[in-house]
Amino acid sequence: MSSLAGKVAFITGVARGQGRSHALRLAADGADIIGVDICSDISSNGYPMATRDELDETVALVEAQGGKILGTVADVRDFAAVKTAVDAGVERFGRLDIVCANAGIAPTAFREVGIEEDLEMWTDAVGVNLNGAFHTAKAAIPHLLAGQRGGAMVFTSSTAGLRGFGGMQGGGLGYAAAKHGIVGLMRTLSNALAPYSIRVNTVHPTAVNTMMAVNPAMTAFLEAYPDGGPHLQNPMPVELLEPEDISAAIAYLVSDAAKYVTGVTFPVDAGFCNKL
Repeated sequence: MSSLAGKVAFITGVARGQGRSHALRLAADGADIIGVDICSDISSNGYPMATRDELDETVALVEAQGGKILGTVADVRDFAAVKTAVDAGVERFGRLDIVCANAGIAPTAFREVGIEEDLEMWTDAVGVNLNGAFHTAKAAIPHLLAGQRGGAMVFTSSTAGLRGFGGMQGGGLGYAAAKHGIVGLMRTLSNALAPYSIRVNTVHPTAVNTMMAVNPAMTAFLEAYPDGGPHLQNPMPVELLEPEDISAAIAYLVSDAAKYVTGVTFPVDAGFCNKL
């Protein structure tokens, strides 16, 4: 029997990148998937967001390997939209066991920006990365509690949620502040939900081979970083991880193999956070 057979997972940012990889991995492990993605651009973000076609492709890929998925367009900044999607998924599949708050953006600019653009990047970074994580948890927790079976929640943070880097612009500062904030959210919820056997952890990837890391705006930002960015390099000989590397960590954290693992900041970072 698959390790997640009979369970249902809610994943945000599911149309591509890490979210798609998580959906494919958890579905392969037996879970039914409830997935959401914004499927429209955010003006302050320096790269295109996922599209509806990409969300449909994720659905097709999950179904092609024999899995079940309900994919919905929803902006994680909109609590009502997130709640509607989760409620519809629970109505479809009958339960909720796993939550992966994965949706995120990294607004960057390698040029000098005005205060209005700077503030917009900050607002959007915090809105998607931190408010979105809170909305995801808030919409999902009642279903986890109602099941009375325990559960597992994983927030996607970042090495920027454990180390202080990101530059001086609103996007980088907002990203780092939000990813640090997710750790506080996780630690508090892990204590509050432990009596119900609901485990809550964060995963902290180094750079991953997705649009967030390889788009031209991010590349230019890193090249313009002080010292050319060598302090942003991984100690292990790998420049970019693959989404599947993060999915493997997610799969462990939500499985019964980690049934007593909660309140943990789990780096998948090729040694990045450990280096001097």
